Amino acid sequence: MTGEERKVIMASSAGTIFEWYDFYLYGSLAAIIGAQFFTAFPEATRNVFALLAFAAGFIVRPFGALVFGALGDIVGRKYTFLMTILIMGLSTFLVGLLPSYNSWGAAAPIILIILRMLQGLALGGEYGGAAVYVAEHAPSNQRGYFTAFIQTTATLGLLLSLIVILSVQGYVNGNWAPTAVLDAAGAVVMNPDGTEKMIKAFDLWGWRIPFLASIGLLAISLYIRLQMNESPAFKKMKEEGAASKAPLREAFGTWKNGKIALIALFGLVAGQAVVWYSGQFYALFFMQNVIKVDSFTANVLVAWSLILGTGGFLFFGALSDRIGRKPIILAGCLIAALTYSFVFPLLTRTANPALYAAHQTPVTVTASPEDCSFQFNPTGTAKFTSSCDIAKATLARTSVNYTTVEDPAATVAQVKVGETVIASYDSSTLTGDDLKTTTAAFNKGVNDALTAAGYPLSADANTTVARAQHFFDVFTGQKITIVLILTYLILLVTMVYGPIAAMLVELFPTRIRYSGLSLPYHIGNGWFGGLMPATAFAISAQTGNVYGGLWYPIIIAGATVVIGALFVPGDTHKKDIFADDAK
Repeated sequence: MTGEERKVIMASSAGTIFEWYDFYLYGSLAAIIGAQFFTAFPEATRNVFALLAFAAGFIVRPFGALVFGALGDIVGRKYTFLMTILIMGLSTFLVGLLPSYNSWGAAAPIILIILRMLQGLALGGEYGGAAVYVAEHAPSNQRGYFTAFIQTTATLGLLLSLIVILSVQGYVNGNWAPTAVLDAAGAVVMNPDGTEKMIKAFDLWGWRIPFLASIGLLAISLYIRLQMNESPAFKKMKEEGAASKAPLREAFGTWKNGKIALIALFGLVAGQAVVWYSGQFYALFFMQNVIKVDSFTANVLVAWSLILGTGGFLFFGALSDRIGRKPIILAGCLIAALTYSFVFPLLTRTANPALYAAHQTPVTVTASPEDCSFQFNPTGTAKFTSSCDIAKATLARTSVNYTTVEDPAATVAQVKVGETVIASYDSSTLTGDDLKTTTAAFNKGVNDALTAAGYPLSADANTTVARAQHFFDVFTGQKITIVLILTYLILLVTMVYGPIAAMLVELFPTRIRYSGLSLPYHIGNGWFGGLMPATAFAISAQTGNVYGGLWYPIIIAGATVVIGALFVPGDTHKKDIFADDAK
């Protein structure tokens, strides 16, 4: 690798790492931010909506790919880089300044989603530019290895966000005491065991610091990108007058190129996306919100898995230069589809043995189908008052694994924990003291039954759950095993993601390369991947099976294996990516 090639990779990667850092801060803090901006919603809805706000940035990524992809093919790679990093940095900084729901009401989550969408638009133009810029500088026999450095930037950006979060979290919580959580009326919120619910200083206000710090990274990124030169392939094409005047129409307006985009989307990127977001983001969210590992410990364990697994991007990128991109990507999708249903229960059993043991006690909700609704309420207008909805919401709060038994003759839903049966209630028929008394009696009955079944309702009293006191507190059998499980998931990510940039670059000619690869990449990663955590959690919350949501990535990854095996061309690693330019 020459000095100039190293400069190209370092300049592209550094700016892209900072951009991913900005984008992923929200994902790393989704549960905490959800409690700040979606406090008006029931807890199950709050978690799904917090993930959907995270996913909002992914939903708009294809539109960013269209806008900035066309600009990249018309005005150049370098100046498009500068625009995307500026939009990303300023949007991230403003999230840190945004008041919470208690201060601004519904305006707060709306503005938060708008800022997330601006981030998504910027990221939609970022990845394609970085991948194309490096690939067009790379030797023909090392495109997989060179572009793999760009592939590491997403994981390194996530790692940087986790390290900053952990550092700030440790400092803030070490110097400011927790305070009691208050409801909308100003009353203290109580835990299921009757103790006051407390909130740590970082969860209350310290989470803003990593967002505000991004303004410094923005300045560094802008400086780095101003030093970059334009891609020689683009300059040559521009000088010869061969640049496309309508790259979007040329890339997607004909069946010849449009077919390639569809094959790339369904035969490569869709499966890659769900494996990526399952292994990095859903694993983190699953640990924090489903198996109740505290956020500090979960971030520490995921950070270590990223440190151990990130080298896989370079390994599989270089390997793809020898054996091809397609077999590595499809193998990663296949292994993920075959093993997820085993790996995530193993993660529960290792990280929270008490909860895993409690899951072995059968819990059922028996109710009339008409009494149960889909408990997702992003507008906050629906009221879940039926006996079935109340029963399911109560169980979901404590990560209970339950099944629903339909009984058309049932008038009131019943929760059965082991051999104990507790009748639910319809809150729409009660008011005042009667409602308070009935609610308290039902909650006590369910909590007593769950406690008898071994459910750890108080996190502080659970001695089996994994806990890390500091970043290097991972050298116990339990925590090392968790890190190894998470590293396995990261290695699957590196298999599918390491070779994908080179593969996409090789599918499109230079004149429409930025536009051509950006759209399928960002539809796949923005929609199939970005919606994966929210979709999986919503499925789990609705079915009562904490692993039910895993069917989403399993089915998508499996479908990609079949489509990719049939339609994706092989041996693209041997292709001259400039061969079409002379035509």
